[in-house]
Amino acid sequence: MVSMVQNVAIDCADAYELARFWSEVTGSPLHPEDRPGDHETQVLLSQGLVLHFNQVPEPKTGKNRLHLCLRPDDARDGEVDRLLRLGATLVVDRRNPDCTGWAVLADPEGNEFCVLRSESERAAT
Repeated sequence: MVSMVQNVAIDCADAYELARFWSEVTGSPLHPEDRPGDHETQVLLSQGLVLHFNQVPEPKTGKNRLHLCLRPDDARDGEVDRLLRLGATLVVDRRNPDCTGWAVLADPEGNEFCVLRSESERAAT
């Protein structure tokens, strides 16, 4: 017997707004029934996995013990710039002069995530 991962749950202060941010990040739609003010919202990723946002009263404290790692379709640095324009913030820059490494960003509520090199960038080094 095994278990399948159904969703990744993310606690937040504003479930709908944070889901909208992640919908833009991933290019994936919100669940069609989600509306502003909902306490639970979902982003439906193309691979079948769901990002599930739960509105909770307590604020985020400390570093995430679990985080998402994103691999962009195109150049990592361009994706970092795009995500910063969407409202992410740069937490730690682990990019190296030889184009290896990654960037640690935070979403608008402070949840950290990484942006890795694209497959084409990996193949080039």
